[in-house]
Amino acid sequence: MKNQAQGRAGQAYLYGRRGKRFTDAQERAGQAYSYGSRGKKIHRYAGKSRLGLFIRALRKKIHTYAGRGPMQYRKNRKGEDLSILGYGCMRFTRKGAGIDLDKAEKELMAAYRAGVNYFDTAYIYPGSEAAVGEIFERNHIREKVNIATKLPQYLIGNHAALDRYFGEELSRLRTDYVDYYLMHHLTDLAMWEKLKKVGIIDWIREKKQSGAIRNIGFSYHGNTENFLKILEDYDWDFCQIQYNYLDEVAQAGRAGLQAAAARGIPVVIMEPLRGGKLVNMLPEAAKKAMADSSRDWSPAEWGLRWLYDQPEVTVVLSGMNSLKMVKSNCRTASEALAGSLTDADFETLEKVKRAILEKEKVGCTGCRYCMPCPKGVDIPGIFRCWNTMYTESRREGRTQFIQTVGLTREPAFASQCIRCGKCEKHCPQNIPIREKLQEADRDLRPLPYRIAIQAARGFMFRKPSEKASRSPRQAK
Repeated sequence: MKNQAQGRAGQAYLYGRRGKRFTDAQERAGQAYSYGSRGKKIHRYAGKSRLGLFIRALRKKIHTYAGRGPMQYRKNRKGEDLSILGYGCMRFTRKGAGIDLDKAEKELMAAYRAGVNYFDTAYIYPGSEAAVGEIFERNHIREKVNIATKLPQYLIGNHAALDRYFGEELSRLRTDYVDYYLMHHLTDLAMWEKLKKVGIIDWIREKKQSGAIRNIGFSYHGNTENFLKILEDYDWDFCQIQYNYLDEVAQAGRAGLQAAAARGIPVVIMEPLRGGKLVNMLPEAAKKAMADSSRDWSPAEWGLRWLYDQPEVTVVLSGMNSLKMVKSNCRTASEALAGSLTDADFETLEKVKRAILEKEKVGCTGCRYCMPCPKGVDIPGIFRCWNTMYTESRREGRTQFIQTVGLTREPAFASQCIRCGKCEKHCPQNIPIREKLQEADRDLRPLPYRIAIQAARGFMFRKPSEKASRSPRQAK
């Protein structure tokens, strides 16, 4: 099923065995091709000859493998097509000490043939950039896909490091340009400000002018407030956020998604299924709610369709590591239209969320009526992470706490609370906030985590040296 805009323009794409793209318009003109068992190109014959019928059947088989319909696309800021399903290249199957390259190649190429054109990797994903580069080179498709990778901004201490890391990434990827380049893992405006001090603005301008970077963006793991500040501080081409039906008010959240869309900034979604937790760790009551609905959708499909339903979402990344997963997700991406979920669908998902959240420690809804705290405590952020410790795992809750609370420039810990009680006067849930904050802090920050957070803060927010702070032009 193609989206309405593509349908009107006759721009839905089909893909042959070798990934050749052709439009419906070309098909009608008799210009489309099918591919035999050895990849030999065969013109589509007009009429109803046996060969013509065979080719139609072959194309239907290929088409069905790729999904039940053509891949759907949404636009970037330049009006270019991006597949609504993107390939997250962090979770390739490993073999021995490295990536199982042959298996990864089959999966990547299956996605490519199904119409996926956005592939996301990063400097710190072990072996991923090199694997992606080799696979694309082997199959001669570099010019037909979009590669997204990321600057490890947390390792940047001076201007020279920008070129050093970027050059290494180009070498790994076997290319001379990156289609989508992100500042990796920003959690606070201060991290972006640090990059500006080492000359990132001029560096981006030079790389875009030379064509080495086509689109610039950032990936984000902090709170909504800091996301909005970063979003407004630069003319970004796109951004990437963690977002799913359980994280509507977490991190950038729906507010961040809508703010980006209002500025015309495409949004790429990561962790659409919470790293598989919204598939593999659902409580029985949540599974029952899905089974009792009129939809024959898997848990993964529910999560992906919830995202595709929102027109503000441009690309949804999925870390696919099996052909079955590729086929299933491509089928969903070919069918799910924006605005197609019904009231009954949303009610099913509400039941799922209630089932997941039954184990919560505190009934905070994230409404933020308690904010701002006069001492800077991130009350809803702390409670959300505390709840995650009990709805998912202690490790996951603490990890999210480090990302969204522990690594903000201005400290936001529960230990800063002076017990003034202002927050409790505004809480519609009547939560004893002062008492619960102390419990949450004990759970979220045992001694080893306190030490680790303090060390990470010292590293992340270290000041660049005077020499590093100057751009090359200033240094002359």
